[in-house]
Amino acid sequence: MADKKGATKPARKSSPVKNGYLILYNAVSAMLWLTVLGRVVGVNVLRGPQFAYPVVGEFCKWTQTLAGMEVLHSLFGIVRAPLFTTFMQVFSRYAIVWGVTDLFPPLAASPAYSSMLVAWSVTEVIRYSYFALTLSGWQPSALHWLRYHAFFILYPLGISSEAWLIWCAVEPAKYAVSLVYSTTLWAYVVFVYPPSAYILYTHMMAQRRKVLKASNTKATQ
Repeated sequence: MADKKGATKPARKSSPVKNGYLILYNAVSAMLWLTVLGRVVGVNVLRGPQFAYPVVGEFCKWTQTLAGMEVLHSLFGIVRAPLFTTFMQVFSRYAIVWGVTDLFPPLAASPAYSSMLVAWSVTEVIRYSYFALTLSGWQPSALHWLRYHAFFILYPLGISSEAWLIWCAVEPAKYAVSLVYSTTLWAYVVFVYPPSAYILYTHMMAQRRKVLKASNTKATQ
């Protein structure tokens, strides 16, 4: 068998229909998350974190639900994102918006809910804007830098806020839902969340190294 290590495969040209769909999906998602960010910052400044859920909770729930499309994108090869890490990230957020704050709205009065939404929305505005513009043939350097550096702060902020909300839901779940559900939440935050958070964070670190290496290689050519 011939050695193909030195061969350069021609890049497959993306379908215009698929490209147009992904630009639209990412642009709409960026606008939705920008709306979440504006609402949560505004309500915290004007009224306080205890009013965040009534103002933005329902809108955020459905905005995050839309992100379930990304699992399908990965599953059917529309994008090259790894299915497992994509599913983990989407599922962890579904667990919050459907399994915690939707069932126990008083928990969202905690500042942790607002800090979580700020981390989510800033992350997603950066990510979706980056993808929409890159697919359109334009990649602002500032957005590129934010895409691969901002997660150092945003991921720990979001993950710790999520974990705190799930932990706070353990006790009320025992009485409002069932002991089984309460135990499931406890096991999830204690045994599943730490390794999942580690996998997601190290995946982003690996993506950052890959992109920066490619950028440095291109710059030296």
